[in-house]
Amino acid sequence: MISINPTPQPLDHLALRGEGSASALLLREETLSYDTLNLRIGLLAHWLTINGLVHGDRVATWLPKNETTCLMPLAAARAGLVHVPINPVLKRAQVAHILADSGAKLLIANRSRLATLIEGDTPESCAVIEDDAAMAAWKAGAHSMAPSAHDPHDLAAILYTSGSTGKPKGVMLSHANMWLGAISVASYLGLAADDRTLCVLPLSFDYGQNQLLSTWAAGGAAAPLDYLMPRDVIKSCARHHITTLAAVPPLWTQLVEIEWPAEVIGTMRRLTNSGGALSPALVKQLRGIFPETRIFAMYGLTEAFRSTYLDPALIDGNPTSIGTAIPFAEILVVNDAGADAAPDEEGELVHAGPLVAQGYWQDDVRTAERFKPAPAFSVHGGMAVWSGDRVRRDAQGLLYFVGRRDAMIKSSGNRISPAEIEDAATSTGLAAEAVALGVPDPQLGQAILLLVRPAQVAQPAQLVDDLMIALKRELPAFMLPRTVELFDSFPKNPNGKIDRALLVAQIEERFA
Repeated sequence: MISINPTPQPLDHLALRGEGSASALLLREETLSYDTLNLRIGLLAHWLTINGLVHGDRVATWLPKNETTCLMPLAAARAGLVHVPINPVLKRAQVAHILADSGAKLLIANRSRLATLIEGDTPESCAVIEDDAAMAAWKAGAHSMAPSAHDPHDLAAILYTSGSTGKPKGVMLSHANMWLGAISVASYLGLAADDRTLCVLPLSFDYGQNQLLSTWAAGGAAAPLDYLMPRDVIKSCARHHITTLAAVPPLWTQLVEIEWPAEVIGTMRRLTNSGGALSPALVKQLRGIFPETRIFAMYGLTEAFRSTYLDPALIDGNPTSIGTAIPFAEILVVNDAGADAAPDEEGELVHAGPLVAQGYWQDDVRTAERFKPAPAFSVHGGMAVWSGDRVRRDAQGLLYFVGRRDAMIKSSGNRISPAEIEDAATSTGLAAEAVALGVPDPQLGQAILLLVRPAQVAQPAQLVDDLMIALKRELPAFMLPRTVELFDSFPKNPNGKIDRALLVAQIEERFA
C-alpha cells in the first residue's frame, strides 16, 4: 500500500517505485521487470534525443497497446519531451488535425495506420517513423538515459479531447499533474506491489493512461490488452491473474452477460468505472458476479484528470452517486449566484487543486472559458476548472451528477463534439445542414442522433445510405450516428442560427 506524498517528482521516476526484479509490464511476447522497464525507458529516451528532438518538442504515437505505447509516456518525460498520444481508432482527418495543432516533430505509427494518411496529413516539420523500425533502432542502442531531474511543472503530455464546438483541443498536463494523479488513484484504490492491472482502455485517454501510471506508482504489474471480443478480457484476466480491472459502462454491460470462471472472480480485488455512470441495475449485476470485489464508481474530466470517487462500501446503497473528492482535489459546487451551493442545491462542479491542467495548447480563448480563478470560498484557491457539469451534493456530502451545460455527447466513455460530426456530414455534400445530438441509450450512455436537411442530390432516396457510407470513411466508429433523421427545414433563433435548444427540447420529449 502506498502512502500519500503531495510532493511531485519528474514523471519518469514512477518507473523507479517497484522492486527491481518484480514484474512491471506483462506484454504478449515477454514480461519486463522494473529493472528492465527502467533500462528500456532510458534506451527509448536516448534514441529520441539523438533523432534531433530537443526539450519541449512534441512526439506523437498512433499505435495499439504495444511496448512503445506503454513506455513512451515515461520515455518522453525522461528526455524532456512532450508526449501526444493519438487514439488508435481515430482516422486520418482527426490525426492530421492533432499533428498540425500540436506541432509534433515526430510521429511513430504502425504500417497499416501510416498507409491511410495522404499527402498533407503530416506537416513538413514532422518526421514519420514506422514503429517496427523505431523499436528495432532504440532497443539496439548502446546508451540508456538516466532518470531525469526535470522541473515537475514542465509540460509532459498533451491529451486531445473533444469540445462542444470545433475540433479537438489539447489539454496540457505537467509532470506534477500526472505524478499526483497516479499517486492519488493508487492510494484510494489501495493498490499494492502484488496487484496486477488489466489495461483495456485506450492509452490516449487520461483514464486509460492512468491504468499504467497508478499501477507503477504502487510497484505493481500492468498488462496491456487490445481486445476484439469481451470474452478476450476474461481470458486475459485468467492468464495474468488480474486483481484490478477498469472499464466504461458499455464494456461492463457486455461483460456481465458472460460467464466468469470462479478462479478469475477469486483473484479480482477491485473494479473501477468512469466515462459514464453505472446504472443501479448494472451495479446489481456486477455485485451478483463479484460479491467480494470492491467496486469503484468515479467521475473525471481530462482538464483535471480525475475529480471524485465513491467509497465502495457505499455503492450498493448509493449506486448513482459520483462520491467525494479524490486525494489532492478540492471539489466545489457553485450555484447560479456564484456562492457555495446548499445541500441538494444544483450547481456547477468546479475542480481546484494541483491536478488542474495547464490549459489548452495554443488556445487562449477556450482556456479562458474553462480555466478560471477558483471561487472566493475555495480553500485551495488558484486556477480551477469550471466543468460545465451540473451536480448536487446531499446532506451526507455525496455528489450526484445532474447533467451537462454544454452540447457535448458522452457515448461509450468518449466525449464527442457535435460540431465534428456536423462538419463531416456537410462536407460530404449530401447534407445542407446537420445537427448532432446525444440521446439516452442503456448501453452507451448516449447514442448519436444526426438530424439532416438534405442537399440537392441526384438520388435523394439513397441519401441516408450514401451519407453513412461517406461518414464511415471520415469518422471513427464511436462518432458514427446510430440514427439519421431528415428534416425539410430547421427552426431558427432570432439570430438566424439553428435553434439547437428547441431541437433538443423536442427530442427530449420523446424520451421523457
